[in-house]
Amino acid sequence: MLVLFETSVGYAIFKVLNEKKLQEVDSLWKEFETPEKANKIVKLKHFEKFQDTAEALAAFTALMEGKINKQLKKVLKKIVKEAHEPLAVADAKLGGVIKEKLNLSCIHSPVVNELMRGIRSQMDGLIPGVEPREMAAMCLGLAHSLSRYRLKFSADKVDTMIVQAISLLDDLDKELNNYIMRCREWYGWHFPELGKIISDNLTYCKCLQKVGDRKNYATAKLSELLPEEVEAEVKAAAEISMGTEVSEEDICNILHLCTQVIEISEYRTQLYEYLQNRMMAIAPNVTVMVGELVGARLIAHAGSLLNLAKHAASTVQILGAEKALFRALKSRRDTPKYGLIYHASLVGQTSPKHKGKISRMLAAKTVLAIRYDAFGEDSSSAMGVENRAKLEARLRTLEDRGIRKISGTGKALAKAEKYEHKSEVKTYDPSGDSTLPTCSKKRKIEQVDKEDEIIEKKAKKAKVKVKVEEEEEEDEEGVLVVEEQETSVKKKKKKDKKKHVKEEALSEEEPCTSTAVASPEKKKKKKKKKDIED
Repeated sequence: MLVLFETSVGYAIFKVLNEKKLQEVDSLWKEFETPEKANKIVKLKHFEKFQDTAEALAAFTALMEGKINKQLKKVLKKIVKEAHEPLAVADAKLGGVIKEKLNLSCIHSPVVNELMRGIRSQMDGLIPGVEPREMAAMCLGLAHSLSRYRLKFSADKVDTMIVQAISLLDDLDKELNNYIMRCREWYGWHFPELGKIISDNLTYCKCLQKVGDRKNYATAKLSELLPEEVEAEVKAAAEISMGTEVSEEDICNILHLCTQVIEISEYRTQLYEYLQNRMMAIAPNVTVMVGELVGARLIAHAGSLLNLAKHAASTVQILGAEKALFRALKSRRDTPKYGLIYHASLVGQTSPKHKGKISRMLAAKTVLAIRYDAFGEDSSSAMGVENRAKLEARLRTLEDRGIRKISGTGKALAKAEKYEHKSEVKTYDPSGDSTLPTCSKKRKIEQVDKEDEIIEKKAKKAKVKVKVEEEEEEDEEGVLVVEEQETSVKKKKKKDKKKHVKEEALSEEEPCTSTAVASPEKKKKKKKKKDIED
């Protein structure tokens, strides 16, 4: 039986000398404890060495994909076919391909795995002519090449350069702002009017570098830098400037600072172009979706493109707003709707009430673009262009929904009314400035008399109404008094009847002989009681 053994240096084919010992799988490792014992079990029959690392990489990638390399095919045809013996292989898939294409019987079993493990442990002694140092160097080089191949490594796709470039771009912007502010403030002591006339910072520094002292503006030609009107204004302002006089040494230092500003600005434009090219090479779809600056900041914030591809869409949406997120969670308020993605052009052109929706949709599509750029083999930006077109269409529908109205037949576009600016500023009334009377005194007296007559008529009407109301109230009171008197008379009659009934009952109880008369004091008490009851 022959054994196919692959190494980082080349292909080795061994001949098994004692096949009986292979039956004892559990004790087979004892036969490979020393190189001497191993040589009694297997013997090297042929060794095909690789010429360089590229050839080794091609051979191993073919083996991993279950294919036969040209070099391996030649070796198998030359040696194995002539021997007419079965071939032991470590990979069952590879054995099937060899059997299919070369019509060779292949064996793959646990015994073969143990045999391979033993050969690997004593490889230095079984393969003569290969030094251990050479074998280790070849293993390391092949491992690196293989990992690069498996990860589709490319020097153009190094996102570390993007992280460094966007960080440097931000630093340059900060330094430029500081330098320009210092330059304007410094030269403003000598020529303060120039800062108000020239607003562009780079043009301001170029003018300073070309002219220098304020006295030179009269003879200087600034037509290359400024329009004719602005140039004339600068020259007129230089003649009547209120600035102080400065020495030549001060002017030299200011000009040196201007040179630094111009050089940094030029380098910044160069760095921006470099960043654009890198982003289009590494993440073309992300660049189309959110722009090169926002895409580069997202990659820098995550650390790499692969790390960014592992994030969810909701994380990418608020990436860069971590402080606001945790502050909102701590205080139990609304969480932020966007982070770095807010600076994308699609979110910027949206109305404020739709910014949250668009940022959420943009984050979802951006994550798809990031994963496509990170793991896909295609380097085109077709998917990004398609997704951006969908988002723009969705944005238009959201914006149009606000001016739609429901009619009898369905939805129809409402006519947008013409915008008219309504100023809240109150206009001045000049009529209050005049001290002259608007009408003559006679007319004023007549107006006052008419007003008095109207007031008197109103007063008379009011008095008549009051009298009528009083009479009605008196009538109502009289009716109430009569009703009360009738009720009181009825009550008296009832009481008299009751008293008569009681007196009759008492007279029946008393004996007939008693002719005693009630005393006058008792009569008086009875009268008082009656009066009280009445």
